[in-house]
Amino acid sequence: MSTSSDALTHSHLFLGSAHHRNERRIWLVIALTTVMMVIEIGAGTLYGSMALVADGWHMSTHASAMLISALAYLYARRHAHNSRFTFGTGKLGDLAGFASAIILAVIALLMAWESLLRLQNPVAINFREAIAIAAVGLLVNLVSAWLLRDDHDHHHGHSHAHGHDHHHAHDHHHDHDHGGKDNNLRSAYVHVIADAMTSVLAIVALLLGSRFGWTFLDPLMGIVGGLVILQWSWSLLRASGAILLDFIPPGEELPDEIREVIEKDADRITDLHVWQVGPGHHAAIVAVVTPEPRDPAFYKARLAAIHELSHVTVEVTVKKAA
Repeated sequence: MSTSSDALTHSHLFLGSAHHRNERRIWLVIALTTVMMVIEIGAGTLYGSMALVADGWHMSTHASAMLISALAYLYARRHAHNSRFTFGTGKLGDLAGFASAIILAVIALLMAWESLLRLQNPVAINFREAIAIAAVGLLVNLVSAWLLRDDHDHHHGHSHAHGHDHHHAHDHHHDHDHGGKDNNLRSAYVHVIADAMTSVLAIVALLLGSRFGWTFLDPLMGIVGGLVILQWSWSLLRASGAILLDFIPPGEELPDEIREVIEKDADRITDLHVWQVGPGHHAAIVAVVTPEPRDPAFYKARLAAIHELSHVTVEVTVKKAA
């Protein structure tokens, strides 16, 4: 058996196609969020609005979570060619999303608890100032959501393949769309959207409170905001955790697509592993039993049409009919 030196040195660069753009925009949103967070917490404390304080603390969780996202982008980019990451650093964003979701859940519970305490011990609210600050916070959230929108192009323009021997082969093909779902970007986007929702709740509570004297709505909206954050956190935990565990979600068609293009004539797949290695990038190990002595390149050519596959290992076993 012989193995080419190029097969041992090929790149496993599985970052999302908008990695650099996403990283820059998240740093900008962190700056905006941090400034508004300080203003809301200070103003809410000064004017006695628990909903405004809750919204400020909500922003603090987002700033912290987005800092994790930004650092994950930075680390993944700097170590993208580190050979010790045997399948690249593309999944680091999912790890960051998982961590930020845990932080979000903890703060959501603290917010709800603080709001419950405020329901038992109400304080006077300066509605005019509190509403103005909450409106500005909502504007900052909407600007941040616009910055984090997913509007990039997903095109790579190169391809390469590496054959090990006549029994095994790796294939990397990147001449197609590799946008995919970036859970790191999604976590940042979800944070600002959830924050915008909490800002809306705070504004509604303050407006109704100022008009009808329903001061209980202010801490009540703080509780509702905490529950909203908790729901977002659970959703993000499930999505990012599934990728970290190489879970194939129900409805994922990629394994079926692989079987459809490989299992023709008498060829059969005896072992198949598919997992995500980065946003829009999947790896697969395919073991094929065939009565014909075919090279792995034959099956790689079949799989080339499946754009989600960026790293493929094919093993061929020839089994003659009895």
